[in-house]
Amino acid sequence: MKKNARFAMGLGVLLGLLMITAAGCKDASNTTTAPVDGNAPASAVSADGAAQTLTISWNKDVGHLNPHMYVPNQFFAQAMVYEGLVNYGEGGKIEPSLAESWSVSEDGKQITFRLRQGVVFSDGSKFTAGNAKRNFDAVLANRKEHSWLELINQIDGVEAKDDYTLILKLKHQYYPALQELTLIRPLRFLGDAGFPDDKNTAKGIVKPIGTGPWVLKEYTKDQEAVFTRNERYWGVKPKLQKVVVKIIPDSESRVLAFKKGDIDMIYGNGLISLDEFAALKASGQYEARASKPTATRVLVMNTTGPITKDLKVRQALEQALDKKAISEHVFGGVEQPADSLIADNFPNSRTDLAPYIYDVNKASELLDQAGWVKTAGSSYRTKDGKELTLELKYISTDSIQKALADVVQGEFKKAGVNVKLTGLEEQSFWDDAFAGKFDLVFDETWGAPYDPHTYVSAMRSADHSSSSYAAQQGLPMKKELDEEIGRIMVSTYEQQRAAMYKSVFATLHDQAVYIPISYEANIAVFRNAAVQGFAFPSTQYELPLGQLEVRK
Repeated sequence: MKKNARFAMGLGVLLGLLMITAAGCKDASNTTTAPVDGNAPASAVSADGAAQTLTISWNKDVGHLNPHMYVPNQFFAQAMVYEGLVNYGEGGKIEPSLAESWSVSEDGKQITFRLRQGVVFSDGSKFTAGNAKRNFDAVLANRKEHSWLELINQIDGVEAKDDYTLILKLKHQYYPALQELTLIRPLRFLGDAGFPDDKNTAKGIVKPIGTGPWVLKEYTKDQEAVFTRNERYWGVKPKLQKVVVKIIPDSESRVLAFKKGDIDMIYGNGLISLDEFAALKASGQYEARASKPTATRVLVMNTTGPITKDLKVRQALEQALDKKAISEHVFGGVEQPADSLIADNFPNSRTDLAPYIYDVNKASELLDQAGWVKTAGSSYRTKDGKELTLELKYISTDSIQKALADVVQGEFKKAGVNVKLTGLEEQSFWDDAFAGKFDLVFDETWGAPYDPHTYVSAMRSADHSSSSYAAQQGLPMKKELDEEIGRIMVSTYEQQRAAMYKSVFATLHDQAVYIPISYEANIAVFRNAAVQGFAFPSTQYELPLGQLEVRK
C-alpha cells in the first residue's frame, strides 16, 4: 500500500533537532479548473443563511479520486466521495454502510450482503448489486496491483443474486474479510457513468461519481479542490455545505494562512511543526487537540544491504537512537517513544518483548564485534579499509522525514556511523523502497483499520506493498515467516492467531528489521468559536467532517 499520509513539519522541528544533535478523473493539466460532477444538485445554505464552508489545507494534490487505485489519490478525498459495504466504527466495530446487513455461511467461505435500498450515486443513478459486482470485477481484474491485500487473494468470485443481494465467495474462511471491506481503497464503489468504456479502472476513470456525502465540484491541479455536499446522500447529511481544500506544500505558509483566517482548520499528522502546534495551543486563541496513537513511525533497515545484512549492525543501530529525546524535542511529547512495531492498543499486538534500550556504548560494542572499528582521529568506523557509511532515503517534500533524517544522522554519528542523506520525490522514493534500493528508509505502519493484520499480510507481497517485503529479503527465515503469516490469515481460532502473531513479531524484533521511533497522532487546530462539533474519527485517514459546523 503506497502511503499517502506523508505530511510537512517545518522549521520548528528543526529547532528541536538541534537540541537532540547537540544533546479519480483523468489527469488534468496544471491550469484546468472545471466542474467535475455537473449533475449534482447545487449546495444549500444553513438555516440562518450563513454559508457552511470549511476551508482546510493539504500538502499535495488530492489526485484523480479513482476509488480503485492509490498514489496520487489522497485517502481523505476518496473517503469523502466513495463508500464501502461496511464501516469501521469506534473500537473496530464493523458497522453497516451500503450493506445494511450480512450473513456468513457455516464454512465461512461465503458472505451474503443485503444492500441498502434507495441509495443513489451523486449523478442520480441507482446503487445495485450489479454495480457492486462491476466494481469488484474491476478490482479483481487487476489482482496483481492489489495483492498486498489478502482479501483480494482470497476472493473466489462475486455474484449479484438480485438487485439488492450480493454474494462474496472466498477460497478459505478469512477472518479479517469484513474489516478489510472497511478500507478506503480499493473496494469502494464508482457509479456506472464513471467507468471507462473498457471497464478497466486501473487506467483511469471518467469522473468521480460516488454514493458518499461529498461531490468533487471543482478541481484545479496542485491548487485547490472544492467538495460540495451530496444532496442525494442516503445517510445523515453533513451540516457543512462545502469543503475547500487548498494545496499548500509548505508548513510555515500553512500556519500563516491559518492565522490570517484563510483556512479554518489544520488537521492531520505533521501538516505543521509540533512546535507551532504547541505555540498555537499556548496562545489561548485556538483549540488545539491531539488524538490517541494512530500508527507507528519506523526506520526500516534493509537486511540485504552490504552493511545492514549484518544482524549485529542492525542491533547496534537499534540502540543508537535516542527515541525519548526525539519525542520530547521533535514531537513535543505529542508522539510518544515507540517500543514495538505495533502499539499495544491494537489487537494481537501484545508481545511482552523486551525493547531495545538506547545505549551508545552497547551500540559501539556490537559494532566492534561486527568488525567496524573506530581509529584515532576519525569520526567514523572502518572495516577492511571501508568507511561505515549508510544511505538514508526520505521523501524530500516531507519535512517530518527530513527533520528525522537529520536526527538519525547526528545520533548515529555518536556511534561512529556515517549516514548519507538522500531526499527523493515521493514516487521515486517508493519505487526505490519497493525495489530494495536502500540501506535505511522511513515508513509507517498503516493504522486503523489496517493494523496489524493487513500490514503484516502485505509483508509477503512484492507488489504495491510497504518497504517491508524488500527489507526482509535477507532474513534466513523469510520463507518460514511468510508461511506463518499465511497461516494467520486463514486461521479460524483466535488463540492460535494470537500465538502466531506473537511469533512473527518476535522474529522481526530479534532480527532488528525495524526501529520503532514514535507512535503517531493526528492533530487538530481550529478557532473554537468558528468550528464546532469536532471529534476525532475512528480511523487514521478520514477527515472529521461528520458533525462539523462553521460559523464565521
